[in-house]
Amino acid sequence: MTVPTSVGVYGGGRMGAGIAHAFAVAGSTVTVVETEAAADAARARVEKSLTKAAEKGIAFGGTVSVVTDPSALATATLVVEAVPELVELKHTVLATISRHAPEAVIGTNTSSLSIDTLAGAVPDPSALIGLHFFNPVPASDLVEVVVGARTAPALVGRAQEWVRALGKHAITVRDSPGFASSRLGVAIALEAMRMVEEGVASAEDIDNAMTLGYRHPVGPLRTTDLVGLDVRLAIAEHLERELGSRFAPPRLLRDKVAAGQLGRKTGEGFYRW
Repeated sequence: MTVPTSVGVYGGGRMGAGIAHAFAVAGSTVTVVETEAAADAARARVEKSLTKAAEKGIAFGGTVSVVTDPSALATATLVVEAVPELVELKHTVLATISRHAPEAVIGTNTSSLSIDTLAGAVPDPSALIGLHFFNPVPASDLVEVVVGARTAPALVGRAQEWVRALGKHAITVRDSPGFASSRLGVAIALEAMRMVEEGVASAEDIDNAMTLGYRHPVGPLRTTDLVGLDVRLAIAEHLERELGSRFAPPRLLRDKVAAGQLGRKTGEGFYRW
């Protein structure tokens, strides 16, 4: 099992940098595309991640470069889109990837948006597949392979092999709102937020119930802080539209996002960081 020799990652934020790290460690030559305004930060993010890996004795046979010109993706076998969960933005990025890398497989790192909806932005939907990585990518063992209605059956097997070559485990799900992981994770997190809102218990005690009682590695509220409360809110709103009121975001979540309490990235969410 081997990863593609040449891999593109469109988006150099926390997720994009982590995806680039994973493929570089596995031996790929990785090209990250970012805007001019964010390229330096993306470069520093990747370099920091790879330096930490080297300090831990992790060898990597690949390389990572950060560019601003998407034409650098022309030779990539696989390009992974890793931009924020906005349909319009993803459509624009997917169309750009298709234009500059017409022969490449395109993986979208969406955590909840429909693959079939996103496929409307590419000329060949059979070459589009969901590759939902988890944060932090280097340490996470899971990748959710999401199969759209028009995804080529042979591509599913290739994607599963790539995930295994990264040293991770693939679960394969049909394109549906929230897939498997986001749907379950958000459902638990929203109920935990309602319990805080109702004064049932503190955020810490609710998290301890799941980590100590159910052996979850991290509680749902601390996970929400790591993911970002704004990200959780956007996913919950999407799932509410698709699946109904059981995914309605609690007022507490809306209030915290409105107050700028987005979790670890702002220093406060359900915890202080």
